[in-house]
Amino acid sequence: MPARRILLATCAVAAALAAGCGEDDSDSGSEEAAKPKTEQAGGADLAGVKSFLTDHTEALTSQTAILKEKGQDYYDIAESENFDYQAVLANHREEVAGLLEDSKAAFRKANPDYEEMEGIVAGVVRLSKYDVILDAGASGEEDPESAVPFDLELPNGKTLEKPGNFFFLLETSLFGTNPDFAAKGVKPDLDGDGKVAFGEGLPEANFYLAASRDMDKYANELKTKAEEFEPTESDALSALVIMTPTMSEYFEAWKNSRFVAGAKAEEQGFVAASRLQDIADILSGLVLTYEGVEPVIRKSDPQQAKQTGESLKQLHAFAADLRDKEAAGKKFTAEEADTLGARAQDQAEAIAGQITQAAAKLNIEIVEG
Repeated sequence: MPARRILLATCAVAAALAAGCGEDDSDSGSEEAAKPKTEQAGGADLAGVKSFLTDHTEALTSQTAILKEKGQDYYDIAESENFDYQAVLANHREEVAGLLEDSKAAFRKANPDYEEMEGIVAGVVRLSKYDVILDAGASGEEDPESAVPFDLELPNGKTLEKPGNFFFLLETSLFGTNPDFAAKGVKPDLDGDGKVAFGEGLPEANFYLAASRDMDKYANELKTKAEEFEPTESDALSALVIMTPTMSEYFEAWKNSRFVAGAKAEEQGFVAASRLQDIADILSGLVLTYEGVEPVIRKSDPQQAKQTGESLKQLHAFAADLRDKEAAGKKFTAEEADTLGARAQDQAEAIAGQITQAAAKLNIEIVEG
């Protein structure tokens, strides 16, 4: 996103707090000093944001550890057959099918573990590079300006320059939607029924080991950053302003995915879970973030603060309802996806505008990097 800063200081809020202290300055000061940093900023209670982030990074790394372990096991089998994938299936089909199914299960758990906290990770500048690396970055070939900042070094000595984000790499290789990451010279008939069903994928082992290994590395880096992270009012409000009005791009990805376009879909990703699930997950994290910072917004306009919170919850409920209807079997058309996406975007932009206005009144900086 283009850089945009509302250059405002938090001094006014701090001064107002200081003016409201009792006569016994020593007692008041000691009580304030004893509060966690996440609870001191202008009445906001951001301890929940901190624990939400650390809990989710812990959950994410527990799944990336499984992906890494299964990636190594799969590589060892392929190496034992000199990377002859016909021999791999002939001699290890059941074991390989089990390894890859375990990997898919870990991926399906890792996806919401990340998406629920993405609003915070992507919306806070000092954490946002991990969103590019793990979930949002393009390949250098696709879009050099928004490409991931890493190259993938394979065990066989090859290097893939800026190949795309790790959720894309793992998903498209596991579910067989990207032939560039697939084992060559073999049909990935993992269940041995003589057919290759959608979702049967046999990754190239060097690629898959490198991708699963490095995803785990970066997920653990994010976990460390989360443990060090002390959210501020500016962080919370910036995340809300940046990430709430992203509905149109998510709905566009949903429209182009297999969940709407079916077999005609050109989108390689978003096959393990519907983008509607991702939208609802992201908004759930933003609702929690708003609840933490709402006390400080009430200082500006109590009625508006309440209305904004209700609007954000309604947007989340709207996305969750669509997710649940789709999961129950409803098929949406591309036209419906466009209409629903426009509606969600309008609501999201209104919410972001209200939060931006509140931040300006409170002299709190909104930072977009």
